[in-house]
Amino acid sequence: MNATSGAEPPYGSLRVEGADLAPARWLAERYPGYGDFGTVAGVAAPGFAAYARLLHPAGLDDRPVRWETVAAAHGRRVAALTDWYEVIGADRFYQNAQEYGLPGVWDEHPSEGPTPVGVARVLAPVLARHTATPERCWFGLWEGYGRREWAGTPTFPTPERDEILLSGPLASVLTPERADPFTELPDLWWPQDRAWCVGGDVDLVSTYVGGSEELIGELLGAPGLEAHRVAAGDRVG
Repeated sequence: MNATSGAEPPYGSLRVEGADLAPARWLAERYPGYGDFGTVAGVAAPGFAAYARLLHPAGLDDRPVRWETVAAAHGRRVAALTDWYEVIGADRFYQNAQEYGLPGVWDEHPSEGPTPVGVARVLAPVLARHTATPERCWFGLWEGYGRREWAGTPTFPTPERDEILLSGPLASVLTPERADPFTELPDLWWPQDRAWCVGGDVDLVSTYVGGSEELIGELLGAPGLEAHRVAAGDRVG
């Protein structure tokens, strides 16, 4: 872990932690080297009873569109590990896509990166019901996001990225976007009691959640979320 000194301005209303990265140590201790790179556990931390994949919605005229809606319009179906390019019938680099979007169905690809704000608004209240410490949470933010200069700020490692450590109540996870609509939300979220972990990445169009069977069951049925059960060792897109 890197170290430095001096207070950082907040990220939204989330506190940027200084040299004490101990609250993130449990994550580093759970990863067996970097064998989890490119897997659900590598994004959302290993060791949980169950996992869910939350799909970032596509868009139509700035409105969210479910993958299953797009898939049906293309004569396809969405399974737990389906990639977006498979939904629209393109190769993984979109080189053979016949058109951008489908009139009346979708005109924007799902957003790559950490959890989109619309998904986070639905997700956060569900998570709050499955932790005893919603007022004391920790967050990881990839140092490579470009809306702020992070040179010299301490980071902790995960199999996917080096992360800045943030802290605050779970309800504050949306405040960076309120301060700047183009600011990314944190990639990683977890409460003090470590009841669950949320993981995203700059290159992904899905968010992954590890937690109890009860939490994952609620996410799978939550209105406003398009969620699929996955396993810790499943690949990510």
